[in-house]
Amino acid sequence: MGSGQVTDWQGKNVTVAGLGVSGVPAAKVLAGLGARVTVVNDGDDERARAQAAELEALGVTVRLGDGDTLPEGTELIVTAPGWKPDKPLFHAAERAGVPVWGDVELAWRLRGPGAAPWLAVTGTNGKTTTVQMLAAILKAAGLRTAAVGNIGVSLLDAVLGEQEYDVLAVELSSYQLHWAPSLRAHSAAVLNLAPDHLDWHGSMEAYAADKGRVYEGNRIACVYNVADKATEDLVRAADVEEGCRAVGFTLGTPAPSQLGVVDGILVDRAFVENRQKNAQELAEVSDVNPPAPHNIANALAAAALARAFGVPATAVRDGLRAFTPDAHRIAHVADVDGVAYVDDSKATNTHATEASLAAYESIVWIAGGLAKGATFDELVAGAAKRLRGVVLIGADRALIRDALARHAPEVPVVDLDRTDTGAMLQAVQEARLLARPGDTVLLAPACASMDMFANYNKRGDAFAEAVRELGAR
Repeated sequence: MGSGQVTDWQGKNVTVAGLGVSGVPAAKVLAGLGARVTVVNDGDDERARAQAAELEALGVTVRLGDGDTLPEGTELIVTAPGWKPDKPLFHAAERAGVPVWGDVELAWRLRGPGAAPWLAVTGTNGKTTTVQMLAAILKAAGLRTAAVGNIGVSLLDAVLGEQEYDVLAVELSSYQLHWAPSLRAHSAAVLNLAPDHLDWHGSMEAYAADKGRVYEGNRIACVYNVADKATEDLVRAADVEEGCRAVGFTLGTPAPSQLGVVDGILVDRAFVENRQKNAQELAEVSDVNPPAPHNIANALAAAALARAFGVPATAVRDGLRAFTPDAHRIAHVADVDGVAYVDDSKATNTHATEASLAAYESIVWIAGGLAKGATFDELVAGAAKRLRGVVLIGADRALIRDALARHAPEVPVVDLDRTDTGAMLQAVQEARLLARPGDTVLLAPACASMDMFANYNKRGDAFAEAVRELGAR
């Protein structure tokens, strides 16, 4: 960071909204730059008090239990991404003409001269996997990189740390993009769009518009999903730099300016000489782990961004081979009596679950939890012919049961009327009774986990533990 930027912050009154994962690092960074920092936080629990004590030792003022009132003299708000735009704090800021940034915007503004460009990924599902694949490909090309952003690695740390990078693979949520008005990526991808977080954004249109911000000012490529027209519409609406191209990815044969699949091979017809006639082989479908259709789409999106950055084809193959997916994402747990047990606890919405169900032919489906306002008719109608049976758990399971009654009345359903964590063991035992050799018992809940479990990881762990008990009998 140049000293000119530091002076800008000296004595500036900055309010940090929220003590969460992004709030504490933002407050520390700003205090270190000489700003007068006040943190406001809705909660006043033990954890918040411990964080407050840590920040107060650095000279930061912390106000617990009141996240709605704008502190006197505030010149800028830096908010945690999850804070809703309709909070009274932001209405007050608007009235007072005070700008609101997220932690991503702050990181973008604090980059030093010659900072590493960002390759950005957003979408309803597949963001984390795609960003990790992209980082693996960039590393295979010998570039200094990291997977950062919504993936759990702070962009502030990446931008201000000692480590120097050639390029960053950045996962961005719709929340983060909403609060990042000046972000301009080298190239970016919107993987897909499906209704999600509508309670936060207020409408599907507002949600899509925030996702579309990732394309603003792109220099080389706006990567979109050929099978999801809404992503292409966002590219058309974006204000990009002269010469920036729209590059599609498809599970079918690619047209010019697309990446796709031909005879089990991932091919590039976008970043090649004479793309009307030529295609570059990148990798085999079998190099993608796991080779489920939606994961091949993730790999193509990652490959497109890497190719936009000038990475050779061999690095795409080597990076995809080196990549190992996170836990609870279509993770094969075990085979018991000829039945495969697969944990996709990360499928917390209908769009992710639709992709998961499409990966298998004959399924005993374990589903349910907190629906977050979702409806299940379309999901069930699309998957009906693949379902051998269904086991329902969780608070909102009746919504799925009703959709099954309408669209798959002949599929046997076991409805577990319990929401304690022990329900998962019973669910797996019931699924075993429904399954036949060659079937897949798939945990793809289409719902959030918090009615029964701390998070989707704990739900997936409970499933895996129950499967191991089956196998041990």
